[in-house]
Amino acid sequence: MKKIEAIIKPFKLEEVKEALAELGIEGMTVSEVKGFGRQKGHTEIYRGSEYTVDFLPKIKIEVVLSESVADNAVQAIVRAAKTGKIGDGKIFLLPVESAVRIRTEETNEKAI
Repeated sequence: MKKIEAIIKPFKLEEVKEALAELGIEGMTVSEVKGFGRQKGHTEIYRGSEYTVDFLPKIKIEVVLSESVADNAVQAIVRAAKTGKIGDGKIFLLPVESAVRIRTEETNEKAI
């Protein structure tokens, strides 16, 4: 099993969700997060004072799936989330040792 953690621009969430749904992936966890990478934030002016916004709003999507689908899911996220501009985000692919569905106590592949 693999876990995908994708950090994307907020307005790309629906497109990514639809791209994953086309692969048959429906279960996911979505969080509103803040962060920055190479873009290092930007400056804004509020009531005449300039200040730096270091952390920009992002969306973090977490999906656990079987290894056989992981590469296709990563490619689907890239296609759906890419704008070609700085700040498009990152995708991390991590190994998952085990999973348990609490309600039924099913484990591993059956739990996802």
